[in-house]
Amino acid sequence: MQLEKLQKLIPYEYDRVPLFRRRCDEKGIKPRDLVTLADLAKFPFMKKTDLRDEYPYGLTAAPMSEINRFHCSSGTTGKPICIPQTANDVEIWTEGVMRCLSMYGITKDDVVQVSYGYGLFTGGLGAHYGAEKLGCAVLPTSAGNTERQIMLMKDLNVTVICCTPSYFLHLATVAEKLGVDFRRDTKLRHGIFGAEPWTSEIRKRIEEISGITAHDIYGLTEIAGPGVAGNCEYCNGLHIWEDHFYPEIVDPDTLEPLPDGEEGELVITTLDRTGTPMIRYRTRDLSRLQTGTCPCGRTMRVMDRVHARSDDMLIIHGVNVFPSQIEACLMKVPQVAPHYMIELSSTDTMDRFEVKVEVEPNAFSDTISGMETIRKKVSASIKEIVGLSPIITLVPPNTLPRSEGKIKRVIDNRGK
Repeated sequence: MQLEKLQKLIPYEYDRVPLFRRRCDEKGIKPRDLVTLADLAKFPFMKKTDLRDEYPYGLTAAPMSEINRFHCSSGTTGKPICIPQTANDVEIWTEGVMRCLSMYGITKDDVVQVSYGYGLFTGGLGAHYGAEKLGCAVLPTSAGNTERQIMLMKDLNVTVICCTPSYFLHLATVAEKLGVDFRRDTKLRHGIFGAEPWTSEIRKRIEEISGITAHDIYGLTEIAGPGVAGNCEYCNGLHIWEDHFYPEIVDPDTLEPLPDGEEGELVITTLDRTGTPMIRYRTRDLSRLQTGTCPCGRTMRVMDRVHARSDDMLIIHGVNVFPSQIEACLMKVPQVAPHYMIELSSTDTMDRFEVKVEVEPNAFSDTISGMETIRKKVSASIKEIVGLSPIITLVPPNTLPRSEGKIKRVIDNRGK
């Protein structure tokens, strides 16, 4: 099935997208050269800068008469990326989300609160359409107005919430201030989290403070939004819907394909999309395709949860550091909260590496010795895993910035 779809997709893209055709011609490759699935590796990659360079319609393959939806990502570094979609593209995306929800154990009897942002961001409408297709009752709160969200969650007996993991942690903090206990005062059972990398330690912390089951849903605007992959009941990775998305893992440096079982950069080809097809799209997400079969019995391949992005990597004192590593280290210290900020700056001789982290309310102390004990634990945890000793700044609860969308964890002022 994948090969048949690719043998239709490659000529379709070649005929309609000048950038793809030009790159194929430069490599001396034609659509007819795709004889086996392995031949896909001969074709050029696509990347996010292509979408910005060709903004807004340069990568659009379908005529405007067939386009019925636009989604865009933020344009904080220049032009946004724009993804025109056909009705069929939206339907495939919706089906992917619905499959994920069903795999999580969600049914038409559930009430789903969608606290992803609605609009140009794919999270809100993606979760909304998928939940409605499954037959759920949907509460479209979008992001923001947190106290009202908690009130509605209680009053409407919400059982499922969809949002970023960082926003749920913010919801939990506000709920505590309001005297709301998720276990006692709500019907909440499931959380569906995506749109930003999050560690297994954060999953555990979310489940501990709320009593819900935390699920991972994977996707990105360029491919289809949420619903490309999700975890089954074993939570040992995410099943990719391979009838719609063809995954590869490549070495981020050499860009050579890697065998299953080896970690590298996830590359995805959309097999059915006709509005803005993506062929060998470099996601920048680091993962691996697992070997063997999943004990749940599903035959779709499993990818590791995305724990980091290749473009999130920081080089500090010559050491490669990912924010997710710092997060995992912090979560090993029960006295600190899952709210932190990494700040980097330059001095005349070296980088200044500081980690600010909130202390849990029941652990915060006015005594120097008490805080110093916590600081030493945090420093030792980071030193053990990362090999560096940053400046550790402990701050009172609820003092670091919160976000109603994707959280910004790193402030890098080096070179400014």
